[in-house]
Amino acid sequence: MILFLLLFILLLLLPDLYIWLSFVRGAASTFWNIAYWIPSLLAVAALVAWIVGSHQDWLMKLFFGILLCVAAPKLFFSIVSLAGRGVGLAVPYAATVGNIAGIAVAAVTCVAFAYGFARGWKRLEVKEVTIASADLPASFDGYRLVQLSDLHVGTFGSDTAYLRELVERVNALHPDLIVFTGDLVNSSADELDPFMGILPQLKARDGVFSILGNHDYCTYRRYDTADGAARNLAELKRREQGFSWDLLLNENRTIRRGTDSIALIGVENDSRPPFPSRGDLRKATEGVPEGAFKILLSHDPTHWRREVLPKTDIQLTLSGHTHAMQLMIGYFSPARWAYPEWGGIYRDGDRTLYVSIGAGGTVPFRFGAWPEINVITLQSGFPENQP
Repeated sequence: MILFLLLFILLLLLPDLYIWLSFVRGAASTFWNIAYWIPSLLAVAALVAWIVGSHQDWLMKLFFGILLCVAAPKLFFSIVSLAGRGVGLAVPYAATVGNIAGIAVAAVTCVAFAYGFARGWKRLEVKEVTIASADLPASFDGYRLVQLSDLHVGTFGSDTAYLRELVERVNALHPDLIVFTGDLVNSSADELDPFMGILPQLKARDGVFSILGNHDYCTYRRYDTADGAARNLAELKRREQGFSWDLLLNENRTIRRGTDSIALIGVENDSRPPFPSRGDLRKATEGVPEGAFKILLSHDPTHWRREVLPKTDIQLTLSGHTHAMQLMIGYFSPARWAYPEWGGIYRDGDRTLYVSIGAGGTVPFRFGAWPEINVITLQSGFPENQP
């Protein structure tokens, strides 16, 4: 929390102060001097209201909208402007050039991030990857599964168009298996109301399997009763199972092809604080034959290094959770500051982790980290021969 507040001050208040002292205070009327601070005050008020317990989605939308479309451009302008002033100590007119360049950078940032809010969060892409393992039975060579993650349907409100498109595109891929790796909702089971007729339409030859993510425990809101979150979780489980999804709660299933089989294992969310941790990998793997090819569904990718690698021989782990912070510039995402494995494919010897950056988000914004459908083709062979 302390780090977050420091970043908040850096991104919001310090650039504001620099611009006000340098350009606004002496050149604008009293009205504009006051109006200048309104966006920052609104962002602070939204954040404080959220922290004290008013967990309304619109508060986070307001906060992040101001942070990305107003504060971030101001930050980039301030950096370029200050650099120009520094060079200006030795080179005439550099300060003026720095201010002009800063305005250009700020404008590009504002337009890009505004696109992320307006369209980017629904710019759905299909990403395909092939994962090889010498342990995969020959009958499963070429097996295609679709991974979906982090839908956060509450962010879409009552707008069903995007999820209809997602379901249609997944079904058009004719996958052998569909897996959902958690965070179906933001904070409440009733977010599913507009989508009860859509999500059950997902179809695959071997079925649809799912696990819970940290948001699915419905703890990110205030309740009038002590059992409010538990009742919401129970309702979420009931609805998810009603989709004909097989919700794996520290359980496993066997997928068969003739006399061959693979094991599909699903754990509840296994994280570090402040996220809930209810995963039980030992229980989830009970009865799985030794030497079987195993696919683990685990929402938080940090589980891979914490427990999966040191304590099991699970060949393939599928996770989500990070969203790549819903922001990527080229191959860079701020998610790398929080997660060693945050998006795409990672290997440790013959063990593989694939992290989906998700198809939704807690905030209606994505730039660069476009929402994705992940198509994973299994290949029987040695990992080093993978493309």
